[in-house]
Amino acid sequence: MAAVLLRRLLSSAFDEVYPTLPSDVQTAIKSELLMIIQMETQSSMRKKVCDIAAELARNLIDEDGNNQWPEGLKFLFDSVSSQNMGLREAALHIFWNFPGIFGNQQQHYLDVIKRMLVQCMQDQEHPSIRTLSARATAAFILANEHNVALFKHFADLLPGFLQAVNDSCYQNDDSVLKSLVEIADTVPKYLRPHLEATLQLSLKLCGDTNLNNMQRQLALEVIVTLSETAAAMLRKHTNIVAQTIPQMLAMMVDLEEDEDWADADELEDDDFDSNAVAGESALDRMACGLGGKLVLPMIKEHIMQMLQNPDWKYRHAGLMALSAIGEGCHQQMEGILNEIVNFVLLFLQDPHPRVRYAACNAVGQMATDFAPGFQKKFHEKVIAALLQTMEDQGNQRVQAHAAAALINFTEDCPKSLLIPYLDNLVKHLHSIMVLKLQELIQKGTKLVLEQVVTSIASVADTAEEKFVPYYDLFMPSLKHIVENAVQKELRLLRGKTIECVSLIGLAVGKEKFMQDASDVMQLLLKTQTDFSDMEDDDPQISYMISAWARMCKILGKEFQQYLPVVMGPLMKTASIKPEVALLDTQDMENMSDDDGWEFVNLGDQQSFGIKTAGLEEKSTACQMLVCYAKELKEGFVEYTEQVVKLMVPLLKFYFHDGVRVAAAESMPLLLECARVRGPEYLTQMWHFMCDALIKAIGTEPDSDVLSEIMHSFAKCIEVMGDGCLNNEHFEELGGILKAKLEEHFKNQELRQVKRQDEDYDEQVEESLQDEDDNDVYILTKVSDILHSIFSSYKEKVLPWFEQLLPLIVNLICPHRPWPDRQWGLCIFDDVIEHCSPASFKYAEYFLRPMLQYVCDNSPEVRQAAAYGLGVMAQYGGDNYRPFCTEALPLLVRVIQSADSKTKENVNATENCISAVGKIMKFKPDCVNVEEVLPHWLSWLPLHEDKEEAVQTFSYLCDLIESNHPIVLGPNNTNLPKIFSIIAEGEMHEAIKHEDPCAKRLANVVRQVQTSGGLWTECIAQLSPEQQAAIQELLNSA
Repeated sequence: MAAVLLRRLLSSAFDEVYPTLPSDVQTAIKSELLMIIQMETQSSMRKKVCDIAAELARNLIDEDGNNQWPEGLKFLFDSVSSQNMGLREAALHIFWNFPGIFGNQQQHYLDVIKRMLVQCMQDQEHPSIRTLSARATAAFILANEHNVALFKHFADLLPGFLQAVNDSCYQNDDSVLKSLVEIADTVPKYLRPHLEATLQLSLKLCGDTNLNNMQRQLALEVIVTLSETAAAMLRKHTNIVAQTIPQMLAMMVDLEEDEDWADADELEDDDFDSNAVAGESALDRMACGLGGKLVLPMIKEHIMQMLQNPDWKYRHAGLMALSAIGEGCHQQMEGILNEIVNFVLLFLQDPHPRVRYAACNAVGQMATDFAPGFQKKFHEKVIAALLQTMEDQGNQRVQAHAAAALINFTEDCPKSLLIPYLDNLVKHLHSIMVLKLQELIQKGTKLVLEQVVTSIASVADTAEEKFVPYYDLFMPSLKHIVENAVQKELRLLRGKTIECVSLIGLAVGKEKFMQDASDVMQLLLKTQTDFSDMEDDDPQISYMISAWARMCKILGKEFQQYLPVVMGPLMKTASIKPEVALLDTQDMENMSDDDGWEFVNLGDQQSFGIKTAGLEEKSTACQMLVCYAKELKEGFVEYTEQVVKLMVPLLKFYFHDGVRVAAAESMPLLLECARVRGPEYLTQMWHFMCDALIKAIGTEPDSDVLSEIMHSFAKCIEVMGDGCLNNEHFEELGGILKAKLEEHFKNQELRQVKRQDEDYDEQVEESLQDEDDNDVYILTKVSDILHSIFSSYKEKVLPWFEQLLPLIVNLICPHRPWPDRQWGLCIFDDVIEHCSPASFKYAEYFLRPMLQYVCDNSPEVRQAAAYGLGVMAQYGGDNYRPFCTEALPLLVRVIQSADSKTKENVNATENCISAVGKIMKFKPDCVNVEEVLPHWLSWLPLHEDKEEAVQTFSYLCDLIESNHPIVLGPNNTNLPKIFSIIAEGEMHEAIKHEDPCAKRLANVVRQVQTSGGLWTECIAQLSPEQQAAIQELLNSA
C-alpha cells in the first residue's frame, strides 16, 4: 500500500513534494529504491517498486531532456544483462513504464537499446522476459510515434515481437496483443515491412476457437483498426481482407438460443463482449474504412449463402451484416438496392421470430442509410410490409422492432410521399395502440406500446398540418397514459408519450392544439414538481426537457409564464458536472470493468477517464436553453445572466461536442434577449463572453464545432456593432485569423504530399477531398468574421486588416483552387462595400484579378467577382470610374453566353446583370446608358439571388417613376413587357411583400389600372398564372 501511495504522490504532486526535500534525503530515496528492487524477492511487490522508480525517473528529466538520475540509467544497463531473472524483469518493467528514460541521450544509446530488446526477446528459457521485452518495444515505438527513421531502425524487431504476441496468447496473456492493437492504431506505418505477417498472425488468432472470445476479438481488432488508420496500405492485401470477412460473419453466427427472447418486455443493452456484437461492429467499421468498392464484391456472395441457410442463426447474421455494411458500401449498394430490398422484405415473413427481427433491423437501417432515395423508390412495399409485421401479435419483440423501423422510415420520408398512406397508417397505429393499452392494463407489458407511441409521433412530425383530422383520435389516449403511467417501470413509456403529445401539438399547430394545451401544461407541470424526486438517470428527464421546448415553440410568448417552473430543473441538468479521473496504467487495470466509463489514452502510461452518464442530457438541456432564447427573445431577459454564466465556461467543455455547439449558438441569441435592458447591461454581458469566444476560436480542436463558434462570434459583432472590440481583442483575433489562414495553406500542401504517397489511391483521394471541404468551410467562417468587422467598423479597421492582407492576396492567386479564389474575392468585396473610398489604396492587389475572374470557369468565382464590380460602382469613389467602364463588356459577355441561365450558372449571371444595373444607376457617366438599358430590360427579372433581385427591381422602379422614355417605350408600348417582368418576379417570390420595393411595384401597376384601355392591353398579354400573380401583388403590397 505504501508503494502505491508513494507512486501516486510522485505522479500527482511531484513538484510540491520532491524539490522541497533536502538533497541528502533525495539521494537516499534514489539509492533506497534501487536497493529494494535488488533485494525484493516477491515479483508483484518488485513491480510496484519499479513503478515508483519509473515515476521518479519521469520527473527527473529536466526541460532540456537531461536525465538527473544517472545511477538509475546505470542500474538499468547492469540489470538488463544480469544473470538474475528478477533484475532483468525489473529493468524491462521500468523501461516499459517510462520509455523516455534516456532523455536527450536516446539517439546516442539507440543501438544499445535495440541490442537490449533483441537479446531479451530471444530469451528462450524465460517466456515472461520475452513478453516484457515485446511490450517494452511497443511502448518505445509508441513513445517515438513521429520518428520515422527510428521505425526503420527497429523494423527487424517486428518478427520477434509477432512471435511474442503469438506465444503469450497461448499462455492466456493478451497484453502483447493489446500492444499490437495500439501500434496499429497510432503508428501503423511501423508495421509496413512485415504487414503480411502481422495480418496472417491476426487472422490465425482470430479464427482459433481454442482461444477465449476476448483474445479472438482483439486479434480481429488489429485488422479492423488498420482498415481505419492505414486503409490504403491494407487495400493492397486483398487476400487477407477476403479471409477476414468470413471470420467476422462466423462470429456473428455465434448466437445463443434464448427461450424467453420473444416475450422480453425490457430491451437489454447489447452484450458488447459477445462475438456476434463484436463481429457486426467490426464489419461496419471495416466497410467504412476500406470502402464498398473492395468490401461489397467480397461479402455479397457470403451473405446470399447465409440467407439461404436452414439454420436461423445464419439467416439472422446475414441480415445483420447487410445492415452493418450500408454506411460503408453506400455508393455500391445503391445500384443494387432494388434486389436487396425485395429480398430482405421476404424475411419479414420468415418462420423464426429472430430472423423477422433482423429483417426489421435491415429495413430500418437502410431507411436511414439510403434516405430519401429509399423512401422515394420503395414507399409502397415497405410501408405495407412493416404494417403487416406490426400485426405479429405473438411476438412483441418483432412488433416493436417493426414499429422502430417505421420510425426510421417516416423520419426521413418526404411529406408528399407519406400523405397518401396517412389514413392506412393511422388506422393501423391506432388499432395497435388500443390493443396494447389493454395489454398494459391486463398483463403489464409495454414494449410495443413504447415504440408505437414514437411511431405516431414520427408520422405526425412528418405529416404536419395534414395530421389535424386524426388529432382527436389519439390525444385522449395519450393524455390518459401521461396521467396514469406513473409507476417506475413505466417511466420510459411516459417519457415517450410526453414526446409524442408535444410533437403532435407542434405538427397540428397552435389553433388545433389550444383545446388541450392547458391540460397538457398542467400534466407537465405536475411531473415537473415531482421532478426533484426523480432519480438522475430517469429517462423522463430528457423527454420532458425537449417537450418544454416544443411547447415553447407552439405557445410562443404565452409560454413565458411557465419559465419559473421550467428553468430550475433545466439549469440543473445543463449544469451536470461529469465524473473524471486521471489514471495511470496500474489504476486502469483495476478500472476496466467499471460501468459507464470511457478512456482516452494520453500516452506516457496515462489515461483520462470520464463517466459518460448524463452527458447527452446535459447537451439536450443546453440546446433547449438556446431554443428558449431564440423563441422568447426579450421574454427570456430575466434568465440571461444565469444562462450566460453557465454557457461561457462550456465553450471549453471538451467532453461533448454538442454542449460546446449549444454554448456558442446561445451567445448572439442571449445578446438579442438582453437588448431590452439597455446598452449598459448589453455591453457588460458582451464583455463577459467576448474573451472566451475569441480564445475558443484559437483553441477549438473539432472543425465542426469551430465553424459554429466562428459563426456565433460574427453574429455577436453584428449585434454589438462599432466599438465592441478593444485593442487587445483585435490583436488576439488578428493572430488567430492569421494562424487559421496559414494553416489553410499548410493543409493544402500536406494533402499534395499525401497524393505522392506510395499508398495513394482513389479512396484516399475521397478522404482528402473531405478534408479539403472541411478546410474551405472554416475559410468561409473567416470570411464571415471579417464581414461582420468591416460592416461594423468601416475603414477604421483597415490598418488592422493589413496584417492579413498578404494571405488574402495569396487566396486569389490564379493557381489556387476555386474555393480559395471565391472566398478571397468575397473578403475584398466586403473591403470595397464597407471601406470605400479608402479601399482604393489596396486596388493594386484585387482589381486586375477581379476583372479577370468575371469570366472564370468556376461560376462561384464569377459570382464573387461580379458582386465586387457591382459594389465598386455603388460604393467605390471616383477612382474606380475607369474600371466600371472596363468591366461592362466583360459582364455583358458572361450574361450573353449560351449557357448563362443553367442551374449552375444562373447565380453568377444574375450578379452580372445586377452589376450592370448598378453601374448604370451609380456611375451613369461611365457607360452609354441609352444603349445598355434595352439589353438590361431583356435580361430581367432576377429570381434566384433574392438580394440582387431587390436591387434590380428598385432601380427599375426609379426608371419607371421618372418616366424614362427608353424603359416605357414610345406611347408606353413597353408596359406589357414590364408587367410580365413584375408578374414573373412575384411568381418566383423574388421580393418579400413587406419590402418597400413591393409597394412601389404595386403602385406602378395601380397607376396603369386607372387608365382603362392600357390596363386591358397589358393584362391581355399575360398568362393566367401571371395575371394571378399581379392580383396577388395588389392584394398584399
